[in-house]
Amino acid sequence: MEETNQPQESNDKLEFKNRIDVSELQESIYKIKTQLNKVIVGQKSMIDLLIVAIFSDGHALIEGVPGVAKTMTTKLLSRVMDIDFSRIQFTPDLMPSDILGTSVFNVKSNEFEFKKGPIFSNMVLIDEINRAPAKTQAALFEVMEEKQITMDGVRYKMNPPFIVLATQNPIEQEGTYRLPEAQLDRFLFKINVDYPTAAEELEIVTREQDLVENVKLDQVEKVITGEEILKFRKLITQIKVEKNLLEYIANIVVNTRTNSFLFLGASPRATIAILKASKSFAAINGRDFITPEDIKNAAIPVLEHRVIVTPEREMEGITSRQIIEQIIESVEIPR
Repeated sequence: MEETNQPQESNDKLEFKNRIDVSELQESIYKIKTQLNKVIVGQKSMIDLLIVAIFSDGHALIEGVPGVAKTMTTKLLSRVMDIDFSRIQFTPDLMPSDILGTSVFNVKSNEFEFKKGPIFSNMVLIDEINRAPAKTQAALFEVMEEKQITMDGVRYKMNPPFIVLATQNPIEQEGTYRLPEAQLDRFLFKINVDYPTAAEELEIVTREQDLVENVKLDQVEKVITGEEILKFRKLITQIKVEKNLLEYIANIVVNTRTNSFLFLGASPRATIAILKASKSFAAINGRDFITPEDIKNAAIPVLEHRVIVTPEREMEGITSRQIIEQIIESVEIPR
């Protein structure tokens, strides 16, 4: 009996276990997705990338035609998270003070007082971000990167977690302004939202028929707090990364700067973004280490909006996504 039991004990010792326990994070993400799926049909990629952006301490730019649940998904996310939420509708006449706030003279105290704008929140939804002119876009530079604003020489810090989710319509160009490259570089991801499939379209209309007088937003419950988000972010930073995978990330980004099809390559901020997002992908999949597949999943949404295709290739119909996919395929995968 002793001989038959010995191999069994050896197998138990060889059982794989994570050095970092990510089970609680996985459970929270499952709860978030369950709540979102009560209302949102399909759009799995958008939901996954939004969750990764939030846990990677990054902002997301969501691009898609009207009616594909861009704004609805972000509003639902704010409902399932027990954090402050504000929405800013960007328009051509919007001023920086409408976002950041302004100093108002108090007659009683005979002093100027700073009245905080809607940017002072945990999750900020900027709807139709490309509707506002460059002056207003520039007002977001400091707050998106440094999570603070400077007004009249005084710094005002944002309460963590601070997340900016912005939407834009790629089709309608009248009355829109192209986002500055410096601002695009501050978004961790650009998320492209496609039309639903025929089966998903049927599910959408069926749910709408069954909804009757119920309100969609009332169907979801709060399942995670701001403190838990900060805790999980700290946990994700501890995910292990081998040196050869760091080299793999660096080689992908460097190749965007030497590619003849690209006029502008990605910045070092993109390299850091791929690393952070890869760690989140690994944790969400129950691992305490990243793999080349995690890096590939992160690279396209991180790089797509950070590079510029040369005019010649753009005229040929070649997109930045296609070029990035070619670069990823050409870079040798670490073994």
